[in-house]
Amino acid sequence: MNPSYVGRFAPTPSGFLHFGSLVAALASYLDARAVGGRWLLRMEDIDPPREAPGAQAAILHTLESYGLEWDGEVVYQSQRHDAYAEIVQRLFQQGLAYACTCSRKQLEPFHGIYPGLCRNLGHEQHDAAIRVRVPELAYHFIDRVQGHFEQHLGRESGDFIIRRRDGLYAYQLAVVLDDAWQGVTDIVRGADLLDSTPRQLYLQELLGLSQPRYLHVPLIVQPDGHKLGKSYRSAPLPADQATPLLLRALRALGQPTDPALAQATPREVLTHACQRWNADAIPKCMTLAEADLR
Repeated sequence: MNPSYVGRFAPTPSGFLHFGSLVAALASYLDARAVGGRWLLRMEDIDPPREAPGAQAAILHTLESYGLEWDGEVVYQSQRHDAYAEIVQRLFQQGLAYACTCSRKQLEPFHGIYPGLCRNLGHEQHDAAIRVRVPELAYHFIDRVQGHFEQHLGRESGDFIIRRRDGLYAYQLAVVLDDAWQGVTDIVRGADLLDSTPRQLYLQELLGLSQPRYLHVPLIVQPDGHKLGKSYRSAPLPADQATPLLLRALRALGQPTDPALAQATPREVLTHACQRWNADAIPKCMTLAEADLR
């Protein structure tokens, strides 16, 4: 086991795993196992209203069926609220975050970029979202697949939410705190999260946390351009199709496959893939059409 590499897969139980989930999970798994690293599993269950009944158990069962075995205990974000609350209060008391009472309707004209309406109003925390103040700076990093990526936080994001008005904690905060707490060194995930990364880099800097390496794999999209996902009722991964779907996912990641593997077990496919894993072969693009992989 190589303790200098710690990867993770962090699904949201708002639905079942689909082929796009498999591509991301497989890339993360192989990138860790190819260097003898640890691969952790975290359930990002911080939004109960969006959680699908039975999804958590189904996700675990699917990963096991596909041979994707994780190290250690599963971490559940729903059990980490105290850690999130502590940081929110610290940032608020230091003046690095503030309460925001803006409604969605008020913010519609600004197209997702918060204009700072509540920044200097000194609202109380009750019945308010909490936003972190961002600097008028560009944050950039080198992604292992997508290359250089840069985002000006003030112009392209604005002060962003770390605790919602309903009291639930925001993804950007939870993911940063959990990755640091779990000692994650390498984050391999879908390209839809590429533009979230600068906000996470800022939080890491603000909280004095180390910065992981990032690798964002192409999203698998449908003919209409939408990514495969729970919102579009993408087909869940069937347990009895693990081998052919693993081979298809390997092709999506630009990895070599052998026709003889068609009769292999999922674990044999993963062993073969791990020995030949080459992250540099992953297509350097944001999306791949699912139809082209069949």
